[in-house]
Amino acid sequence: MLRLSGISKRFVGVQALRDVQLHLRAGEVHALMGQNGAGKSTLIKVLTGVHPADGGEIRLAGQPIHPRSPAEAQALGVATVYQEVNLCGNLSVAENIFAGRLPRRAGFIDRGRMAREAQALLGRLHLEIDVRQPLGRFPVAVQQMVAIARALGLRSRVLILDEPSSSLDVDEVQHLFAVLRELRSQGLAILFVTHFLDEVYALADRITVLRNGEFVGEYTPARLPAPALVAAMIGRELAADAARQPASVVAPDAAPLVEARGLARRGALQPADLQLRPGEVLGLAGLLGSGRTELARLLFGMDRPDRGELRVDGRAVRLEHPAQAVALGLAMCPEERKVDGIVAELSVRENIVLALQARQGLWKVLSRRRQQEIAERYIRALDIRTADADTPIGQLSGGNQQKAILARWLATEPRLLILDEPTRGIDVAAKQEIMGEIVRLARAGLSVLFISSELDEIARLADRIVVLRERRVAGELPGGSDEATIGRLITGAAA
Repeated sequence: MLRLSGISKRFVGVQALRDVQLHLRAGEVHALMGQNGAGKSTLIKVLTGVHPADGGEIRLAGQPIHPRSPAEAQALGVATVYQEVNLCGNLSVAENIFAGRLPRRAGFIDRGRMAREAQALLGRLHLEIDVRQPLGRFPVAVQQMVAIARALGLRSRVLILDEPSSSLDVDEVQHLFAVLRELRSQGLAILFVTHFLDEVYALADRITVLRNGEFVGEYTPARLPAPALVAAMIGRELAADAARQPASVVAPDAAPLVEARGLARRGALQPADLQLRPGEVLGLAGLLGSGRTELARLLFGMDRPDRGELRVDGRAVRLEHPAQAVALGLAMCPEERKVDGIVAELSVRENIVLALQARQGLWKVLSRRRQQEIAERYIRALDIRTADADTPIGQLSGGNQQKAILARWLATEPRLLILDEPTRGIDVAAKQEIMGEIVRLARAGLSVLFISSELDEIARLADRIVVLRERRVAGELPGGSDEATIGRLITGAAA
């Protein structure tokens, strides 16, 4: 169905793709794998007309194509559903599905027909919702299904899914996979980009691996076990995990740096107690919607509590704004890095010094030389893959953007670092680097609140584990608890 041959693309100072090939057949799920910065996103952007290729050929159903925009790619039958769903939350579900091609009758929008056809498209995905409601009222899992329904309505022959499961819980992922298997059986060609290895082996028919912008190989899952896949992605065997065994060096009766007492917000979090001590990693586990992010936002002053008390160094504080939290030595890497983290148009340097400059105020401007020194130090320390410090951060891969956000907050020398899904949507090697950095920071005395949907990460890193369920604290587990124990408490199977 789709054949890419000899695709090359160069940006200023960076050879993003070099002689890359990809063969996608009708009626298959084909996994595109590689580290952050391997060229996956650039290849998708070339395929969908965002960037013109410098060399190579794209053939769809045997015919050469040259899409000059995503709209042209869609018209040819190539549709993409991105990790951050790029639809309009203020428009109705039906309007999103038919945006750009609204059905008309006598010169007016035929809303009845639009609703019926939208309902029929969603029915193919086994989703029953009111298509007249604004899309923004529905969870991310539903929005992704709407994006897939839109692609089906465009009569797409190729569906590209870029990290579709990164924001979904277990049940939502299973529903997504069931839908994809059904679409595969109907002859759709599906290109699937993910960092979760278990998803590859659960769904993919074939695997293409990229590394450093180059084609490594095409494999069947049966002939490429997970360790070999990781080795192909990073070019070497993955080193043994350097993370410590979860056993805190902090005395259990040590005075907490930050303490929440009955902290609550109506509709977001039931009264919660939490203590964060210097030099420990506190894991915060729970399903999506359990209140993890809501608690983090209250701790960092992004939201105001309706009741309860927050204490820092034993003193009660009332945070009206994140700037007050930063002044107290708190820092937070948000879950949605593209929305709440990076400023895509600014350079890597400007993004890294952003929080430090904000803390110093308008009248103590960091010199360009000082900015460069700070940026280059953290680029080296965290191995941020960029042509230079002045590259726009929006051009970096997701994992390198995440490292830059981490660098931003480390530059402020915080005492508490809140990490909300810091490894979401990044590759195996980058995950290991970030988790190793978390351990190093905790050993140096930093207090870390580590929020993750990946139970193996929580089990491996945390000195203590607090579990949230249905927006309330369900219980606390000691460091070293296994995934099964954590999972039972998350689901309510354990008291």
